[in-house]
Amino acid sequence: MADERQRVRMERSAKRVRTYVGGVAIADSTAPWLVWEKPFYPTYYFPDDDVRTDLLVASETTDRVPSRGEIRYLTIKSGEGAVVDAAYHHPESPVEALRNLYAFRWDAMDSWFEEDVEVYTHPRDPHTRVDALPSSRHVVVEVDGVKVADSTHPTLLFETGLPVRYYLPKTDVRFDLLTPTDHHTRCPYKGTASYWTLKINDVEHHNLVWGYPYPLPESMGVAGLVCFYNEKVDMVVDGVPQERPRSPFS
Repeated sequence: MADERQRVRMERSAKRVRTYVGGVAIADSTAPWLVWEKPFYPTYYFPDDDVRTDLLVASETTDRVPSRGEIRYLTIKSGEGAVVDAAYHHPESPVEALRNLYAFRWDAMDSWFEEDVEVYTHPRDPHTRVDALPSSRHVVVEVDGVKVADSTHPTLLFETGLPVRYYLPKTDVRFDLLTPTDHHTRCPYKGTASYWTLKINDVEHHNLVWGYPYPLPESMGVAGLVCFYNEKVDMVVDGVPQERPRSPFS
């Protein structure tokens, strides 16, 4: 088992996890597994005893990944509807611990819950921490040579694996240069973000600025503040120009 774990990162979760389609709990487990199919966040896998396998019908769709072996997809039949290829498993995986587990495509399901709290986007990584800390650092943001923000009251958000983010009071930002957009993203740690496009000298920088008007409780420190992608702007902190970090958002 030790060699298998080196190839496929897995660990037990102590949370009760449920996922629903059409009001039916397709999976409900107090002993789910977290499996890192992707490097940035895990996927929930459920023991077969905790899955409504009576609602799963084998599909002709298959795939293969080197570490987990063949992927066999299943369609969920609930009520009068069907969600095609929403579930999958690895009954002949080289990783023995995976063989009796089922996973579900996150966006194919109607809802997900960790205990009684609805979760969005993907499972929370138990090794990710998010800290929002008020600060007195002096933060200046420039875009195309124009100062667009200047604050001595930022809130610094430290999230595991990502660059530090500088959330600023709206009164310290040139909102006359910003236009709200219809773009929204969801984060399982912070909630739903709204976005603004910044326009400088007739050049539009789409969805460069974002904020969480109603963040999740653990991220309430950034409520009502706004943030710039420091991968895409010129930022000076306490008089020191900052290098643009490299991240998935670069």
